[in-house]
Amino acid sequence: MVLSSLALDLRRVALAYHRGSIMVGDRFLEEALKRKKEAESIMVKPYIKHLLSLVPDIDRHKAEDALMYSVLFQNAALTL
Repeated sequence: MVLSSLALDLRRVALAYHRGSIMVGDRFLEEALKRKKEAESIMVKPYIKHLLSLVPDIDRHKAEDALMYSVLFQNAALTL
């Protein structure tokens, strides 16, 4: 559930930044970082932990990264 929520937040970040809604993107990024902390507290596979460590590197100029991580976390959530 946490990984699915994180994926959705990251997708919203990517879409907001792509549309030029910087404030909305920043807000969803804050939510994604909260979800990241929740995901770190549960037992996840090592590759997911590595992906979680990369989430804070997302900024306005990397909307594509947010979308990529969104897809990866969604796929991971489906396999758990």
